[in-house]
Amino acid sequence: MPKIAAPSVAEHRLRQRDALLRAATELLVTGGVSAVTPAAVGAAAGLSRPGVYQYFSSGADILAAVIEDAFPRANESLRNALDGVAGPERRLETYLRETLRLAAEGAHRPAAALAAALAAAQLPAECLARLGELHREQAAPFLAALEELEVPELQLTARLLAGVIEAAMGAIDTGAPLALVTEHTLALVRFAVAPRP
Repeated sequence: MPKIAAPSVAEHRLRQRDALLRAATELLVTGGVSAVTPAAVGAAAGLSRPGVYQYFSSGADILAAVIEDAFPRANESLRNALDGVAGPERRLETYLRETLRLAAEGAHRPAAALAAALAAAQLPAECLARLGELHREQAAPFLAALEELEVPELQLTARLLAGVIEAAMGAIDTGAPLALVTEHTLALVRFAVAPRP
């Protein structure tokens, strides 16, 4: 029987699964969906391919677990940041600040890799519905604030501002300072949602 490096078998299994998820996330971010195979994930986590199958049944199962790991943590962080924030302007600003803070921590990278896979039709069908649901949950506070601000052409405005946010995250990824990117992004968004005479 192999040795376990934890106080209990259950904790050992949890640690192994976490290591596999971390390895899968890194492979997804650096190599895309096609890089997330049981063999590659096992090798990256220091586990044999048969060992991976004790935790996940397939590459699609691993991707589904990455989705369930990455999005809910970011969504929870957004919910916590927005809890008790009054007024649509302040909620929008808080949402943007927290989104960019999470980007600086790299929390958006799995979602960006999954979005690229979705655009290239590489994402397994069983992952699509859940990914869409979690993305809608993530965007809901942003859309609600814009709606409450009565911005014209809500869906179009939201889509354009999402592009600004995506560009801001890209700037952070390439080394632009978080504080600078945040202030510029807030200025653009404030201008976009300001009432027009």
